Amino acid sequence: MGPRIVARVLTGRPTADGGGVRLTRVISPEQGMDPFLLLDEFDSSDAGDYLAGFPSHPHRGFETVTYMLDGQMLHEDHLGNRGDLKPGGVQWMTAGRGIIHSEMPQQVAGRMRGFQLWLNLPAVDKMKPAAYQDLDPERIPTVALDRASVRVVAGEFVALPSTGRSPVAGPIRGGATTPLYLDVALEADATLVCATPAELRVLVYVFEGEAALGSRTITKGTLAELGPGDRVELGASRAARVLMIGARPLREPVVHYGPFVMNTRSEIEQAIRDYQNGRLTDAA
Repeated sequence: MGPRIVARVLTGRPTADGGGVRLTRVISPEQGMDPFLLLDEFDSSDAGDYLAGFPSHPHRGFETVTYMLDGQMLHEDHLGNRGDLKPGGVQWMTAGRGIIHSEMPQQVAGRMRGFQLWLNLPAVDKMKPAAYQDLDPERIPTVALDRASVRVVAGEFVALPSTGRSPVAGPIRGGATTPLYLDVALEADATLVCATPAELRVLVYVFEGEAALGSRTITKGTLAELGPGDRVELGASRAARVLMIGARPLREPVVHYGPFVMNTRSEIEQAIRDYQNGRLTDAA
């Protein structure tokens, strides 16, 4: 098909969530990036910006992916799962029918930096049992290339040209949206070309330096939504670091209300009633 080019560029906006954690909301549900619902970046060395954390709260109908770069966060949920998220670690939570969890800082000083992504679930999976995966940094493979490195959280990384180099798979594979989640570090004057399945919607978020996508330069704090294609061509005149995320669009109605994402308003109202009545997490 050809390389993907930049179709839309977005800049995040400052906001607060949870107990008052200051963050940058890069994607919000109303922006229509099916199946991506939300992408938050949190980055502060001021403990007052993050100490309140995310006290116990519910979710239904989607998946959350939390990727920590600096700092330490503790996940606990009603299923008894407990995960200590440290630098380089990932937590992949499928809310399904319902989960009640908390994510609280395990530090009182220092830098707290990372991302949380929300991925929608198809209607057929929205009421399935909740699940949780805690991925230590050692489980996430790193691919060393010429003047670049790639951490593969989900999907497969395929460098182009691929002669003599096998695909590298992350610990998360398959799933309803066949997600791709890469952390790409580029040195100065680096170039990187990687394959991306044509059926995926692909986004690139620059969180350090600036990167080139074709003729467009994408600066720090900017998200590029890419158009159709089967590969991404990245370059950097100086050191940069980006998230490259992809997923298969669901093309279903989306109704969002706070921590619930369903297909109809009546399903949202049912989720609210279930939570109020203590039945959000009941087996179907």
